[in-house]
Amino acid sequence: MTIQYVGVVGSGTMGSGIAQICAQNGYYVYLYDVNDTIVQKSLYSIEKRLQKMVEKGKITKKELEQSMERIEACTELSNLKACDVVIEAVPEKLPLKKEIFRQLEGVCSEQTILATNTSSFSVTDIASAVNTPERVVGLHFFNPVPLMPLVEIIKGFKTSEKWIHVLLRFADSLGKEAVICEDTPGFIVNRIARPFYNEALKIAGERLASVEQIDRIMKKAGHFKMGPFELQDLIGIDVNFSTTESVYNGFFGEGRFRPHYLQQRMVQSGKIGRKAGEGYFRYEN
Repeated sequence: MTIQYVGVVGSGTMGSGIAQICAQNGYYVYLYDVNDTIVQKSLYSIEKRLQKMVEKGKITKKELEQSMERIEACTELSNLKACDVVIEAVPEKLPLKKEIFRQLEGVCSEQTILATNTSSFSVTDIASAVNTPERVVGLHFFNPVPLMPLVEIIKGFKTSEKWIHVLLRFADSLGKEAVICEDTPGFIVNRIARPFYNEALKIAGERLASVEQIDRIMKKAGHFKMGPFELQDLIGIDVNFSTTESVYNGFFGEGRFRPHYLQQRMVQSGKIGRKAGEGYFRYEN
């Protein structure tokens, strides 16, 4: 199977990043969202990121223009009917994802791969919403998508092996390093990452060190590029908290994955990171 047309459902941070790298690598992209204002804002963000690449000499002005020409904005899922693969990248709400997959099954060809960018929900559970679960697969990119090299390809219990091989080639064509995962809570990266966030939250919650101190120690002594709190702000504290809840519930309440009340309070207060202008740290623009 040759992929030429890619559909992306959800034009937020992850969806716009996925659309960008697909367009940059020669794919024609249909970028869907619920209304035109949202999707046009996403197109503006993509063009702005590409313009920065032009200014840094990483791409040419012509390449920017060609990439933008390959992206078509749409507000009807029916526009995705000709796509070879559709990547769902909506917020981490399981009922929403299942409903989107139900609708996509009614719109797309039986040969269309239906992929979810979920960071922690069961691919098998999402696939249970459709009559053809063998074509449902996890394709988990990491934020920021244009920069992060890793992609997790997750096999649901009924996912056909042939689609895994197609997506391995697809990920390679995007310049990504793909790893195949079984459908377990948190897959690989988010399962490993939970202690990084949770222990940092416990230390801050017990007032053993401030968030600034913890991040500084992890960067200077641990040689991490970002500390756990700066990274939560980048990802979105709401997204991170939702992922922790999902992993915790997926392992039936295993204590080492238990969410922390401090993170919950940040979400409740609306201080959810860079996208809100404030999280554990404050941000301009």
